[in-house]
Amino acid sequence: MRRVLFLCTGNSARSQMAEALLRADGGDEWEVRSAGTDPKGLNPLTVVAMAEVGVDVSGAESKHLDRFLNEPWDYVITVCDDAAETCPMFPGGRLRLHWSTPDPAAASGSNEDRLAAFRAARDSLRARITELRDQPMDEQRT
Repeated sequence: MRRVLFLCTGNSARSQMAEALLRADGGDEWEVRSAGTDPKGLNPLTVVAMAEVGVDVSGAESKHLDRFLNEPWDYVITVCDDAAETCPMFPGGRLRLHWSTPDPAAASGSNEDRLAAFRAARDSLRARITELRDQPMDEQRT
């Protein structure tokens, strides 16, 4: 089993999406969690965007990365630039990757405009997760 920790700042959108997508698409060979450097609570538009692809995250909670610092991880993946810069080293992390993903929570405009940003983040993360799933660990790149 491969263990993955997704990190972002608020653990409200991108890392929650990545966790749920890998959990839904990865099968039993993956154990996955997410956390934030400054947890903010689950963004309601995260729930909407994920429900559109049949993934229920309504019960997810934002967690602080300290909860996972001393656990062994095959991958520690930051999905926002701020978390990549402020994230501590994970002593048990074998491979650290960075997937720069624009923050959908920072989008402005109408509700539909904002939801479009969440969809774009979701779809980008799903593409990266597909690559991660399909590639042997020793061939992973940032």
